[in-house]
Order: sequence, then C-alpha cells, then structure tokens
Amino acid sequence: MLNKLFDWVDERLDVTPLWADIADHEVPEHVNPAHHFSAFVYCFGGLTFFIVVIQVLSGMFLTMYYVPDIINAWNSVFYLQNEVAFGQIVRGMHHWGASLVIVMMFLHTLRVFFQGAYKKPRELNWIVGVLIFFVMLALGLTGYLLPWDMKALFATKVTIQIIEATPLLGPYLKTLIAGHPEIVGAQTLTRFFAIHVFFLPAALFGLLAAHFIMIRRQGISGPL
Repeated sequence: MLNKLFDWVDERLDVTPLWADIADHEVPEHVNPAHHFSAFVYCFGGLTFFIVVIQVLSGMFLTMYYVPDIINAWNSVFYLQNEVAFGQIVRGMHHWGASLVIVMMFLHTLRVFFQGAYKKPRELNWIVGVLIFFVMLALGLTGYLLPWDMKALFATKVTIQIIEATPLLGPYLKTLIAGHPEIVGAQTLTRFFAIHVFFLPAALFGLLAAHFIMIRRQGISGPL
C-alpha cells in the first residue's frame, strides 16, 4: 500500500532523487556507536530534535482545548487534565518535555563546544544553534504562564520585572510583552499565548531549517 502511494506521488512530483539523496547519505564512522562508544555524544542533537517534534505535536493537541483568556484558561487546563481522554498524558509529555529539551540542548551545546565544532567553517551554524537555544528558553518562559495559576502568575511578574530592568528599553519591552504598563492580566496572557504558539515556533522552524541545511552542507564535525 505504501509502495503504491509512493509510486503515485513519485510519478507526479519525481521525489525519488530527493529521497535517495536523504536516505543514501553516508554517516561518518566516528558517529557510529557500534564502532565507538564515545559516538553516543553525537546523539544529543538528534534526541533534542525528537523531543522538539513531541513538543510540537503535543502542543497542537493542547491548543484544541486551551482557552487563552483569564476567565477560562485555568478551567480549560483543568478540563483537559481531568476530562479529556489521554489529556493528562499529553499534557504531562508537554510539561516534562519542556524541561527535558533544555537539558538535551545543553548537553548538545557542551559536546559542540568541547569538541571545537563551533570553529571554522561552522561558526555560523554555532550562532544559529545559540539562537535556537534562546528561542527554546523563550518558549518555556511564555508557556509557563498559560495555565494561569498562582505559581505561573507570580513567576511571570518576576520575569516582567527583570525585563523592565533592561537599560533604556526596559519600560517599552515591559509594555510590549505585558500589554499594560502596570498590570499582568488579560493582555499579558493573550500576548504570551500568541508568542508561544505563533511567533516563536515560526522562528524555531526557520532556524532549524537553516541549522540542518548547514549540517548537510558542512558535514558532521570530526572527533576530538
């Protein structure tokens, strides 16, 4: 069945050369765990991407039930957690995945740094990777407010106070993010939701595409 579907698509779009280029791409011997135990450190990047995929899919499921306003936000999370089939599992995956993806990105960054993989000709890819790291941190920060419970509310107030302390631009950034110069309320929740669901994922997908293209062009860095 899958072969027939592939043949049908290939006849119209000629995807065989593209698929062959991806599937037949050789992986260097030093990243094969069967040959070198130390090659496991090269798995951190792939594991990070795998968790990102889980975050995206689980997040899509959560947005089907989440209501981004201060009246219904907490109630919608409670309903998802206790009434929706598998809702508790999917939310748990998204919750713990948000922490795990940061840990895996940190390990991946350490591997790249200590093996000197950020040096020429991979300087630009290192910069893109650091930007991805900051985007993931911002995703965790904006998602923290969305349940609209007391812990999330006070944590967001502290975050906004830190942003306000930015020299020169602090008050403007605070108003831009919070939606109000003094109150963390409905505008703040709506903006955090929009940033978390639309703006940051768009930036993440663009940066990931650039990251993978450069890895494919430059190849995987050599061993230490």
